[in-house]
Parts: sequence; C-alpha cells; structure tokens
Amino acid sequence: MPVPPPAPEQETAAPGPADTARVRRRELAAQPGFLRLLVIRLGAQWGDGVFQAALGGAVLFNPERQSDPVLVALGLAVVLLPYSLVGPFAGALLDRWDRRRVFIVAGVLRAVLTLATAAVVAAGLTGPGLYLGALATIGVSRFVQAGLSAALPHLVAPRRLVAANSLVTTSGAVAAAFGASCAFALTGLLGAGDTGSGLAAAASVVGSLVIVVVAVGFARGALGPDGAPGAGAQGSTAQALRAVAHGLGDGARAARAAPGVVAAFWAVAAHRLAFGVATLVMLLLMRNGLADWGPFRAGVAGLGEAVVVAAAGLGVAAVVTPWLTARLGRPATVRIMLVLAAAALLALGLPMTLPTLLGASFLLGLVGQAIKLCSDAAVQREVDDAHRGRVFALSDTVFNVTYVLAVAAAALFCPLDGRSAPLIAVAAGIYLLGLVVHEVALRTGRHPGDTRGPDGGARSDDETRADDGARPDGGARSDGAAQGGSQPGAPSVTVSSAAPSPSTSASSTSQRGEPGSDVA
Repeated sequence: MPVPPPAPEQETAAPGPADTARVRRRELAAQPGFLRLLVIRLGAQWGDGVFQAALGGAVLFNPERQSDPVLVALGLAVVLLPYSLVGPFAGALLDRWDRRRVFIVAGVLRAVLTLATAAVVAAGLTGPGLYLGALATIGVSRFVQAGLSAALPHLVAPRRLVAANSLVTTSGAVAAAFGASCAFALTGLLGAGDTGSGLAAAASVVGSLVIVVVAVGFARGALGPDGAPGAGAQGSTAQALRAVAHGLGDGARAARAAPGVVAAFWAVAAHRLAFGVATLVMLLLMRNGLADWGPFRAGVAGLGEAVVVAAAGLGVAAVVTPWLTARLGRPATVRIMLVLAAAALLALGLPMTLPTLLGASFLLGLVGQAIKLCSDAAVQREVDDAHRGRVFALSDTVFNVTYVLAVAAAALFCPLDGRSAPLIAVAAGIYLLGLVVHEVALRTGRHPGDTRGPDGGARSDDETRADDGARPDGGARSDGAAQGGSQPGAPSVTVSSAAPSPSTSASSTSQRGEPGSDVA
C-alpha cells in the first residue's frame, strides 16, 4: 500500500517542540469522538471539584459546625478513599461492561447521589449519613474517570495516545481546580453555612448532566470493550473481582523487578506523605490561624486562591518536566523536584503568611505533578504490557492510602490553628528522606552485569538522555528506541485496569513508539 505524503507541517527536518505540540492539538481536535470524550472528562472533573470543595467547606469552613484536625482528616479520607478502594475494581469491571452504558448509568446515579448528599449538608446533618453519601458519590465518579481512560484508544490513533493522555490529564486537573474555585465562589455569595454549602454541592449536578448528555451521542459499543464477555454476566464479573486481588500482587512483583520504578515509587510516596502533612497544616491555618493580608484572603476564599495557584503549578509542570527530562533524564529531574519541595517548605512554609503559603502551594503543585509524571513514564518504560495496568492500579491505591494516613497522623499533633513549625519541618525532612531512598533504590536495584541506565534504559546514561530527547514529533522509532521516551507519559488507559484487556494492551503497546507527556 503506498504511503501518503507527510502533512505540510511535518515536512521540516526538525520541528520544534512548540510546532509539534500545535500539530498534535490540531490532529486531536480533528477527531470529533475525542472532543466529545474530552467534554465528558471536563464536565466530570469540574463536577468533582465543585462537590469535593463544597463538602470540604461544609466540614471545615462552616461556622455552624465545629472542626478539629481529626474531622479534617476524616473529610479528606472520604474524598480520597474511593479512588483507592474503588479504582482497581472499576478498572476490572470496565473491561466487561459497555462503557457508553457505564457513563450514562453512572451519570444519572451520580446526579441522584449528589442531590441527596447536598440535602444532607443543607439540613445540617453530620455523621454516617453525610460521609456515606459522599463516599458513594465520589465512588461512582471513579467509575467515570476509569472508563474515560479505558475508552480513549477507541477514539485516538495509537501514535497520538500519549499526546491525548497528556491533554486530557492536564485539562482535567485544571477543570477540577476551576470547579473547586467555583464552589468557593458560590459559598462566598450564598454564605458558608449549611444552606450555602448544600447549594454549592448541589451545583455539581451540572457535571453529571454533561456526562449523560454527551455519552448518549456515542453509538453502542463505540467506547469498548472489545471482545469482552456480556455486560453484567455474573461469572465474568466474579472473575474480574478475583483478578483484582491477584492483580495487585502481580503488580507488586512486577514493580519490584524494575529498579527505576521502585525508585520513582519511593519518590512519589515521599511526596504524598509530606504533602498530606502540609495539606492539613494549610487547611487549619486558613480556617483558624490566618487573617486577610492585602489582596490575599484567609478562610474559604484563601483556600480557593491556594487551589488556583497549585493548579498553575500543575500546568507549569506539564511544560517543565519534558524539558528537564529530555536534558537531564528522569532520575535527575526527580532529585531536583524533591530538593525543591524541601526548600519550598522551609523557606515559604515556615513563615506561615498568606503570600508565602501561596508560593509554597504553587511549588508543591509543580513538584508533585512532575514526580508523578516521571513515575508514570518509568512504569510505561520498564514494566511489560501484561503487568503495566496492575502496577498503575497498585500505585494509585498505595499512594492515596499513604496520603490519608499522613493526614491522619498529622492530625494527632497539629494544633487547632495549624501553626506547627515542627510539622512543616517534618514534611521537609520527608522529602529529603525520599531523596536518599530514591538514590539507594536506584543503586541497589542494579545487579552485577546490568547494563541498563539508572532510568531503566538499555544503554548508558548519556545515551539514555539523548534518546529521551529524540523524536519530539512522536514518530515511530526503532525497537531499541521504542522502549520508552522520557517525556513523561500521563497515565495511560492502563491506569484504570487492574487486569489486562484488549484495549489496555493496545494502548500500552502504542506508548513504546512515541514519547509521552497531583492537587489532592
């Protein structure tokens, strides 16, 4: 079959990164199915941001309720545990259920649960009813997020999967941050009491409506899965649930066999622990320990400002991380980020003023996203297709649980006003400890005679870095080069699968031929 000539914008010998990014965006925008899926992603994550921020405001900043560090920790656990506990099962079941139907049913169910939970908040109720409603609502949202990742390969050409992942991950995080800002603005207008918080939570139902309306426009089976057993078959579902338990163990063994992955996981774990401590301190400072300072606001408005600047850090990380890894490699990028985070906490966190805390929020958002992107790229490079999804499922579960445990531990020692210099110093020390463990894991994981570089590439460090910067246009490379690129890949569809499926295997394979691209 004759090969069509390249598009005009690809005829130059060495297109720059900006030109390449524009070409990728134009190609993706030309695919209507991808754009519809992106709209679902933005609507879903905007709704999640509104709901979670409204719920957090109801628990933390509501003057009609008494909040202490333990209640703050409980509220964060409610927000994050569904992602940890539901995520692996969502991935396995979505390999057996029609994903279009999942979006429609989940969108409707999420709308009902959202309104019910909002009514509980508005009524001023607390206790199991509030937390169970929130857990159920966010748990259903997890099915939507996992389904969006799993459906992506059905709408995007394989060579554009990594670019598409990068776009949807970054835009989704920004949409969630914007949703949180909308919730804070609503409570500012309506009041931070029970009624205002309840109405703000109810506003997130708009995201559910977007999911349903857009998903109806897809044809049945258009989003996969391919060749899966019949939807809802009890045998296949039971097999999927059993596969999750085995899959997490398989993922742990596969990760342990890859030194670059182990090192990256330690770095992410250090960030999640330190960020959990810093988050609790920030929340309590905003509620009880700070007053307005010029244009900067304390309370719920200040938390909104912190979310916005942290989201800006995420966006900067999407630009800076590929640039750094192309020149220094992933391990060096992780080292820089861990040191930067420790310095940010000591220099900007210890003064405990609004301007410095916002600066720390920006840098921690940048650092967390950069480390996560490097970790994802390490998994995509060093773990084989058959185990990659299970490694991602394991990492999401462990790291979210780690974050919740860090918040819970800090709650035992943090004063009500959040002014705790020792806790900030401990968080900075955790980053530095993570740096040490990261280095030890890189070195002890390489066996005698192992010719791989520190990031797992089958070549020297200099060759690996050179390869990391190769082919920014995402074109196909030789098998040796195709073992992975260092432009960190956003979590692929394999993130959502605890057991391999035809769609996840296809997406994982596609990442080998193209370089790729956390506000908790």
